[in-house]
Amino acid sequence: MLEQYLPILVFIGIGLVFGLVPIAAARLLGPHKPNDAKLAEYECGFDAFVDARMKFDVRYYLVAILFIIFDLEIAFLFPWAVTAKQLGWFGFSAMMIFLGLLLVGFIYEWKRGALEWE
Repeated sequence: MLEQYLPILVFIGIGLVFGLVPIAAARLLGPHKPNDAKLAEYECGFDAFVDARMKFDVRYYLVAILFIIFDLEIAFLFPWAVTAKQLGWFGFSAMMIFLGLLLVGFIYEWKRGALEWE
């Protein structure tokens, strides 16, 4: 029974070696000169906020939702494009309705000013 699991254990071992050896080598051989600037916390290129509960502009969330919408659109568009010939006119019309609804949402966000930054 061990013969069946031996290849899996070998692959796990190889994976651990390839994952841990570079980390250990960098830790042992790399320069380690910490200073205040390197150890300072930062977020997106600027200093961290004092209060984690401070208010953010709602446009940040609108742009994040817009990104998710278009990301999902691409996820649905690729399989449709691969099988477009077999789906026929029904598949084409269903995808056009889907894209139309996404376009309406995009226009709504655009008109609300969610894509304009000050």
